Amino acid sequence: MLYDLSLHMGYTYDVPASGARHVIRLLPLSLPDRQRLIAGSVTVSPATDEKVTFIDFFGQQATSVLVRAPHDRLDIRMQARVMVEAPTMQADLSPTLDVLRKELAEVWSVDPSSPHHFTGSSPRLPEEPAIAAYARQAVKPGQTVREIAAALCTRIHKDFKYDPEATTVDTTPKEAFKLKRGVCQDFSHVMIVALRSLGIPAGYVSGFLRTIPPPGKERLEGADAMHAWVRIWCGDALGYVELDPTNDIPAGSDHIVVGYGRDYSDVAPVIGVLKGYGNQKADQAVDVIPVK
Repeated sequence: MLYDLSLHMGYTYDVPASGARHVIRLLPLSLPDRQRLIAGSVTVSPATDEKVTFIDFFGQQATSVLVRAPHDRLDIRMQARVMVEAPTMQADLSPTLDVLRKELAEVWSVDPSSPHHFTGSSPRLPEEPAIAAYARQAVKPGQTVREIAAALCTRIHKDFKYDPEATTVDTTPKEAFKLKRGVCQDFSHVMIVALRSLGIPAGYVSGFLRTIPPPGKERLEGADAMHAWVRIWCGDALGYVELDPTNDIPAGSDHIVVGYGRDYSDVAPVIGVLKGYGNQKADQAVDVIPVK
């Protein structure tokens, strides 16, 4: 499937800001047998004094920009054309939890794809006893890792309500779990904490969802903004599987990957610092349009 993507992110400041340095992660990845970035660009207004592009640890393209002059508005625009391959059916070759622990112990690599990066705590995801108990309730004897992940994905989808007003970007998994409400970031963070509590390596995926659904299909939750879902390591034979707890579906040709990380902090679309005071308002618009 061929897609044209466009995104606009805007920040309006009560008082003009200056000396602003931001790191932007918005361009989709090129992934073998998954998706290909044909063309893409990121532009910033007002004009930048510095602009440097680099590849981060997890292989995501990032752009660092500096705007020295005072400005009361910052606009970031991304445009891209991406080819996404239809997913292939995979047999469940994942092990049980006991066997997974043995396979994980035999992985000696610490390269960006190593499952060791996606175990235990990470900057935004401390251990949470309540979520761990919730995860244990979803496990049945003899289940494979993939079956456990799918069961948790379905349970979170059923137990949580999609509510853009309930949480903010800084809401913790503990708070979102208590509310049983939130957006894709919250659904994904809770699922990652739950999986890691069982010893299953799990990470965060940032990306986009198809805006216009195919004929006869319902619009997916989270399609109006950047989206997030979960990447699970299911052992040596199966490798990584991606599930979307917000919509209770496997990630497929409607999902376009921007970046992989341990949690949101590794793949935040815009992070930075600036000189200023007062409040700021943010707005965002996303279009993911299939190319006929």
